[in-house]
Amino acid sequence: MGFRLVLGCGTVGRSVVEQLSGRDGDGRILVITDDENVVETLRDESIPARSADPTDPSAIETVESPAVVFVAGDRTDVNRAALESARTRFPDASIVAYLGGNHSRADRTTFEELADHVIDPNGALVDRVLDESARPTTDTAVELRKQLRTIDDPLAVVMHDNPDPDAIASAVALVDIADSLGLEADACYFGDISHQENRAMVNLLELELRNLRPGDSLERYGSFALVDHSRPGVNDQLPEELPIDIVIDHHPPRGPVPGEFVDLREHAGATSTVMTEYLDRFRLAFDPATATALLYGIRVDTNEFTREVSPADFRAASILWPHVETSVLEQIEQPSLEGETLETIARAIKNRIQRDSVAVASVGHIGDRDALPQAADQLLAMEGVETTLVFGFMDEMAFLSARSRATDVDLGETLRNAFDQIGSAGGHADMAGAQLEIGVLGGVDDEDEVESIVSVVEEVITNRFFEAIRTRPDVPVGAYAQTSEWLFTQADEPEREDGESA
Repeated sequence: MGFRLVLGCGTVGRSVVEQLSGRDGDGRILVITDDENVVETLRDESIPARSADPTDPSAIETVESPAVVFVAGDRTDVNRAALESARTRFPDASIVAYLGGNHSRADRTTFEELADHVIDPNGALVDRVLDESARPTTDTAVELRKQLRTIDDPLAVVMHDNPDPDAIASAVALVDIADSLGLEADACYFGDISHQENRAMVNLLELELRNLRPGDSLERYGSFALVDHSRPGVNDQLPEELPIDIVIDHHPPRGPVPGEFVDLREHAGATSTVMTEYLDRFRLAFDPATATALLYGIRVDTNEFTREVSPADFRAASILWPHVETSVLEQIEQPSLEGETLETIARAIKNRIQRDSVAVASVGHIGDRDALPQAADQLLAMEGVETTLVFGFMDEMAFLSARSRATDVDLGETLRNAFDQIGSAGGHADMAGAQLEIGVLGGVDDEDEVESIVSVVEEVITNRFFEAIRTRPDVPVGAYAQTSEWLFTQADEPEREDGESA
């Protein structure tokens, strides 16, 4: 559990120390109290104790940094002085402080400002203190603070490509935390923010984001953090070998996750939920723009608290709500649909191929990839449809967006099984996406030939998805595997001197 320091040892402190000392594997304890009788008794019980004034800074001057400090005297004034001294000496420790039996409103305010957990004497004392003092062993807020204080700035907080509200809000929140510790940080992303609601969120809240382009030098940054995704080079354009200092995500990883500090909360419905907990634990004043973005991120990723939602998501929303700019949130949620988006939705409805309750549609060439999830949602609203896949082409890429309300379909796994061999895919059980590189299109100038190749690719994508749905949970191979792997790997093939593909 790590080293724990107990300052003062009154009635509550004594009960807690005795119970903690009897637990196997709970780590080392040192008690500092000015009651010599208590010191002798604890030593007789083989509990390390030192006779000194717990309010005197010199008493803890040579003590090693503890994971947890428990301020546990009976008197409020003594505990307050010990708390102030402990917070100065151990700024990174998690401090649990007992208020004592005669505290004022001013005392409570001071305790809440300086301690990570405040124990009220009117509560269930021993059980609660034991719970609070045990929690910091896995208290990622303490570890995150330590990590942020040791890394070099500026910090690049990198979202996944073409970020959604959850990624954007999470990045902005981590920048706020870094700023509170005096660490310069930028919220960064590759790609575009093209979805109308996402653009409205950034513009109306005036969020400061840095748009990185392929080839941009990263040398100005001293450290890197990933939010809402967990691996460099996977759904971002960072080098795969880039050292990562911080990873905060709520998606299940598909491989080893690098990072000095890693917090993966698969039970949370959104990374914004995790970041809200951090802001709350750091006791930072919520910036209204950040709070609004975080709440919107939670609502989008949980589909208004109906998809993969957890109690933590509701708690985070309740924490955020008093700080949210509700009028701005309404403007974000009701942007007007652009003409191109409506055309994409119309093409998806017209071109759909439906087998039982599964509908797949190609919308051809697109100028806005964020129209795809909106089209997938519209198809899902049609009678008899429970699972949808909509895809389109931009430059030399195919972008796919899938939605499902079927209880026996895990879209994230389905898309990974169908397309991971020829691209990148992932997501949730009822909402997922993929992108595939079609390098062969780059070397074709004839428009008819391009359309012919696109037609073949459409057939490959459609059949791979239907095959993955039919054979779940097995990894599908399908009759089109060899053709599709050729199509999607041409960009990596060397060229002959005459310009023909090898």
